Amino acid sequence: MSPVAVAAKRLVKAKRIVVKIGSALLADSETGALRAEWLRALIDDVAELRGRGAQVVLVSSGAIALGRGILGLRGKMLRLEESQAAAAAGQVHLAHAYQSALAAKQLPCAQILLTLEDTEQRRRYLNARNTFDTLLKLGAVPVVNENDTVATSEIRYGDNDRLAARVAQMISADCMVLLSDIDGLYTADPGRDPAARHFAEVTSITPEIEAMAGGSNSSVGSGGMITKLAAARIATGAGCAMAIASGRILHPLNAISEGARCTWFLPHESPAAARKQWIAGVLEPAGRLVLDDGAVQALRTGKSLLPAGVREVLGDFSRGDAVILQSSDGCEIGRGLCAYNIADARQIAGHKSGEIERLLGYRGRTEMIHRDDLVLTGGDKHI
Repeated sequence: MSPVAVAAKRLVKAKRIVVKIGSALLADSETGALRAEWLRALIDDVAELRGRGAQVVLVSSGAIALGRGILGLRGKMLRLEESQAAAAAGQVHLAHAYQSALAAKQLPCAQILLTLEDTEQRRRYLNARNTFDTLLKLGAVPVVNENDTVATSEIRYGDNDRLAARVAQMISADCMVLLSDIDGLYTADPGRDPAARHFAEVTSITPEIEAMAGGSNSSVGSGGMITKLAAARIATGAGCAMAIASGRILHPLNAISEGARCTWFLPHESPAAARKQWIAGVLEPAGRLVLDDGAVQALRTGKSLLPAGVREVLGDFSRGDAVILQSSDGCEIGRGLCAYNIADARQIAGHKSGEIERLLGYRGRTEMIHRDDLVLTGGDKHI
């Protein structure tokens, strides 16, 4: 099989896909109006991916660009408050456009407004992750944008590249596509250097690769290729393959599936393996859960940790913090992200999951630690 065919299959075989759409693709450069035909073609591609069994999340710029036209702010540099006003006006129009296009394919649409802080603070991260998981399980297509209306610093083009990568990391996506006005990474700006060489694959983002991105005046706009390489570093570090591809054509995702030129940035492990490594070796544990023998055996067969198997809760941790899982004889057997803070964990420890609502006054998660948030680390390390 040719390298082009192998690359094309990455999108076809992906199970959870994040697609980032830039402002210039959605809004007409002359009028600022929505490019409705292009959006319909994109959603046709999304529907085809969904028909193959993939889950798709769209991270969309464009609210400010559309809002400029709505509020008569075209042709001028915007102050922060004007950018926020444009974002507020444009977001309504943008959300309606996506809802209409997706409804035509019988696909439910959901809007999620995030900030970079939402993807970095543990509690907000977990809430967002759970919302994404629930929406995807229910068959919806989440449409994500940065919450520009509450920005506290200047709104810069390119932030949604990094936000898309954070979303891919958050939901353990295995594929991410940045649709742009250029079809990938080159050794130099192809608009200025006809001899510039295109990269079909990048296996490591080296200083030499970063140097090729140029400055903020690169061919893909303010921030440009630099923000895309930053996004690639985040995505591949989370086990997610990422493509930079041209979105100038109709049906850009289908074009990638059929072998259109793009640049793929390749991870060195799967999303699940990257997440497990992060839990096991990066996060500092804030507490310990001492388990009974039945719970230890259940974990070793791939099960989640239920409250009934917890004998003792030690430390001082919040919901989403990493904790050590300890057997009754004092050995560390694993680490995981606890779905409850220490006070609630102590309340439900030793009880059946069906009792959680009575004990806490709210219906929490069935598991103390879900198996996706848990990694076994052995059984011979005494603590």
